[in-house]
Amino acid sequence: MEKIYHAFLVFVVGYLFLRLTGKKAVAQMHSFDLLYILVLTNIISTPIEVKNMGMAITYAGITVILYKIFIRLSLHNKLRWILYESPTVLIHNGDIDRKGLKKVRMTIIELLSSLRVQGYTDTQNIAIAVMEETGSISVIPKSEYRPVQPNDLKLQVKREYLPIPLIMDGQIIYHNLKYLELDRSWLMDQLEKSGEKIENILLATFLEDGKLFIDNNEMKEHKGDPYYYKPGRDN
Repeated sequence: MEKIYHAFLVFVVGYLFLRLTGKKAVAQMHSFDLLYILVLTNIISTPIEVKNMGMAITYAGITVILYKIFIRLSLHNKLRWILYESPTVLIHNGDIDRKGLKKVRMTIIELLSSLRVQGYTDTQNIAIAVMEETGSISVIPKSEYRPVQPNDLKLQVKREYLPIPLIMDGQIIYHNLKYLELDRSWLMDQLEKSGEKIENILLATFLEDGKLFIDNNEMKEHKGDPYYYKPGRDN
């Protein structure tokens, strides 16, 4: 029972420390972000082995404070160049930069694979490709190969609307109902009209026109239609 308690406490403390740290540390990580995560995980797992819960939590707290200090220092431009690596150019004006590849220890195959993931198949079409501080690759295509924007065609487009979820996995999202100044009775009336039950709804969203879009757990069958082909053996 004591082992279960220790494991549970370590999990909860680690979760709380990561929440305290913020989203940045668990998103695209820099070198000292990764170091912080490795050190923190080793510290909070120590009690499982040596049964010294108080000391481990204290060290973990100190590590979190040090990390927050580093993050604060990185906001200053002069210190940022010391704490972070500079971006590295991999492709410039369609030409692959061999020095850049060598610096980041990346092969041509890896570069081409990363470009394909972003939808680029020809290096000649790329104005610049850069490996950022986080290790991700940013690609800017040449102007003649970039996607056409509405502004290029002088088109007026309507404002983008984000559908607001009101039901997810059979659970009502009450804070979204409150934001829309709606209540449960309105939602139940909409469901009654559609003939759907809450427990069968995977997702229900409030649309721009005030209607409710409902996606239930049922999949439509499209046997033999090549436009609805699904990879795998489940066809």
